[in-house]
Amino acid sequence: MIAARLFGRRVPAGGRTELLLLHPAGSLRYDPLALRWVALARPARRLHVGSRIAFEDLGSAEVVRVLDDGAREVAFDLRVPFAQLLDRAGRMPLPPYIRNESQEAQERYQTVFARVPGSVAAPTASLHFTAALLEALERRGIELIRLSLEVGLGTFRPIAHERLDEHTMHAEAYTIEPRAADAIERARREGRRIVAAGTTVVRALEGNLRSHGRIRAGAYETDLFITPGFEFAVVSGLITNFHLPRSTLLVLVGAFAGRRRVLDAYARAVAERYRFYSFGDAMLLWR
Repeated sequence: MIAARLFGRRVPAGGRTELLLLHPAGSLRYDPLALRWVALARPARRLHVGSRIAFEDLGSAEVVRVLDDGAREVAFDLRVPFAQLLDRAGRMPLPPYIRNESQEAQERYQTVFARVPGSVAAPTASLHFTAALLEALERRGIELIRLSLEVGLGTFRPIAHERLDEHTMHAEAYTIEPRAADAIERARREGRRIVAAGTTVVRALEGNLRSHGRIRAGAYETDLFITPGFEFAVVSGLITNFHLPRSTLLVLVGAFAGRRRVLDAYARAVAERYRFYSFGDAMLLWR
């Protein structure tokens, strides 16, 4: 994850402003050289085209476009490299229910898999893994395959419509290295179980297969919205958090394991006071 929450002040009014950077304009992939970005803004009603936000002595950003979904396209004019702006004016985009913004809390929100910068949200199923657990899995002969995920707005934007077919799923970027693609294809040929750590992995693998007819290495994007009736062809098991109502994540889980089965599991979780949200409990589901 990158420190995508930027805090500045409107010029000349001086009001406090927050930008949540989503991705560079025209691309879903993190680029530290990009100076035009798509962002969510707060307070949005005060940030019109032409509004400027100053980040102390680091530079400024100007709103150049208001997008259809309410996001802003901003153009940066910086006196320092972009990575330095994030380091000095940015914070990790922790969910609003995590009120502890200490350095320790921000470090804990990086998963044990984190290697490549670019994601604006954590692939939260991976928060359940530790280095010791990964070693234990490998000792039991479980093959671990890593993907690069740039988790974005598509994962955490709630469903605002009554009908699922009216929801627009925002695309997210992912990368599958050649070695990973070969390993997944080999497991498919041999009929072995493929367990995804998180819903974003499911979307990446199933979307990749639908686009290419097999798991193909490369850098891609997917806007696949998995709803009941979807025919899964790659993933046979899923490790995932307990998700909130009206989320695309819960819809995917219901499509994967069966709506009735999932609702029964959630009723049990609520009755036994399981924890929801990012640092909450997880479940292992079979297709």
